[in-house]
Amino acid sequence: MTSQVLARIADTMASAPTSRRSVLALILEDPQRVLDESFEQLAQRAGSSVPTIMRTCRDLGYPGLREFKLALAQEMAVSGSPLHRRVHLNDSTEEVISKVIKGAATSVSGVQSQLGVEAAEAAADAIVRATRVDCYSAGSTSSFMASDMQARLFRLGLISNAYFDTHLQLVSAATIGNKGVVFAISHVGGMPSLLEAVEVAHSQGATVIALTQQGTELAKRADIVLGIHVPDDPVMHVGTEAYLVHLTVIEILTVLVAQRLGDLAVKRLGGVREVLSTRGVDMRHYPKLDWDTVTAVNESKIK
Repeated sequence: MTSQVLARIADTMASAPTSRRSVLALILEDPQRVLDESFEQLAQRAGSSVPTIMRTCRDLGYPGLREFKLALAQEMAVSGSPLHRRVHLNDSTEEVISKVIKGAATSVSGVQSQLGVEAAEAAADAIVRATRVDCYSAGSTSSFMASDMQARLFRLGLISNAYFDTHLQLVSAATIGNKGVVFAISHVGGMPSLLEAVEVAHSQGATVIALTQQGTELAKRADIVLGIHVPDDPVMHVGTEAYLVHLTVIEILTVLVAQRLGDLAVKRLGGVREVLSTRGVDMRHYPKLDWDTVTAVNESKIK
């Protein structure tokens, strides 16, 4: 695999201090494993220390391990298989299963190091205080996420909506008011129509929360940024790993909102579950349909 990052590592090996040479050798040997490891795990394998890992990354031109990993993952995604950034065309079924699951687990685990505590708390506080929370999205995956977020808030008893249509997003933004919250979801974060709706909402005094990558145009226009990055998918801009990461953030945010609502949230969620389970909508065991009885009832109605 040709890679500027790996080529730079190979060029650095000869002149690197002995303590850092072992770290560089491990990266060249199995770059994917390095992407999956923490600071501590890589340091332990190299017989080194976390400060040495940090100095090694700086020698390569990166502020830290996170920035180095992002650059390495990006190049591996671009130069890897067109099916999946971890899977090769000749991999066995067992290898495909292992690699896809490991990639998903690593991406979800990476949320912890990327999601800022202050941003998550500020987002939860804003949602609880809001008179209305309108969820906007751009793209099919983000639209599913916006719908899911709306459903979660709705179950908690909060006034919430999800708008995927550009026209309706603008109508929502024009009427949201200064006590409303717009929760905008877009991994790419550059769709002009979404940015325009966010700007209109801002003009009305609304608080804008963005679930996107740091540094996107959407992030620049948001009051609160839930910034999450995953390496590009070779097939789609927003692949499965981005989907799972966004869903994880939404789950975290839902729990934080529920915590702030306290007993009221518990009561509301319990009430929803009770209604659904006793009305035949969400039951563990559905009664078997008796088509003879159904036919007889219909015939009696006709007569």
